Amino acid sequence: MSTIVLIHGLWVTPRSWEHWIPYYEAQGHTVVAPAYPGFEVEVEALRADPTPIATATVPQTLTHLEKIITALPEPPILIGHSFGGTLTQLLMDRGYGAAGVVIDSAPPEGIRVTPPSQIRSLFPILNNPAKRHQAAGFTPAQFHYAFTNTLPEDEALAAYERYAIPAPGSWVWAYGLIANFTPGRQETWVDFRNERRAPLLFIAGGADHIMPPSVNKSNAHHYQAAGTVTDYHEFPGRSHWTCAEPGWEQVADYALNWASQHLR
Repeated sequence: MSTIVLIHGLWVTPRSWEHWIPYYEAQGHTVVAPAYPGFEVEVEALRADPTPIATATVPQTLTHLEKIITALPEPPILIGHSFGGTLTQLLMDRGYGAAGVVIDSAPPEGIRVTPPSQIRSLFPILNNPAKRHQAAGFTPAQFHYAFTNTLPEDEALAAYERYAIPAPGSWVWAYGLIANFTPGRQETWVDFRNERRAPLLFIAGGADHIMPPSVNKSNAHHYQAAGTVTDYHEFPGRSHWTCAEPGWEQVADYALNWASQHLR
C-alpha cells in the first residue's frame, strides 16, 4: 500500500478530489489532499471572502506542501491536476515524491505551446490587468468552455456550483502565457535535466480546452535527463474536468497503476 498526495489546481479546492480519496482509500492506500494555504475552508467560504485566494503565492504554497510531505512516514506518490501539476513538477524537481503523475498539467516556465482554445479559456482573466491583483473567477459559461466542455449544460452548471472558486489572478498573469516573456527564471522554473527526479507521468485529455494535449506533450518532451523516466498518456475525448466527469475511475486507475509500477 502507498501514501498518495493529491494536489488540486486553480479555480477549485481539495473538494475536487472528493471521489478519488475514498476510491484510493478503499484499496488500502493512505491519501492526503492538502489545500493551498488559506484554502482550508469550504468552497462557499472562499466565495464569500476570497482574500486568501487574492494573496496566495506559489513560494508559500510550495513551502506549505513541502512541510506536509516531509511529515509523512514515507515518500508519497504525488498526483497533481492542472496547476497542481505544475506544483507537482516543482516538488519533484526539489527531490520530493517516489513517483509523480500530472493530469492536464499547467506548464512550468519554458513551454511555449499556446493553442487557441487555451487563449480563449484564459482570456476572461487576462482581459483586464486589474485582475492581476484580484481573485479572478469564471462565469458559469466560461467555466463550461474551459473546464467542463464535454458535459451537458445542466451538469456543467452543477459542477460549477459545487466546486468553482476564483483563482489568484497574479498566478494566471505571472505563470501563464506571459511567463515566457519575462526575463530571468520565474517561480515556476524547473530543471528539465535533473537526473535525480523520480519517475513522472503526464496524462492529457483529448478534449481539454484550457490545457490541451499539445501543451502537456511539449511539457513531457522537455524532460531529457539521462536515467530518468518520463511517460505520456492521452485519454481521447476527455476534458479538463477529467477527474470528475464520467469515467474518472479509469483515469484514477491508470495514474495509480503507472505510479505503483515506477516507484523509486
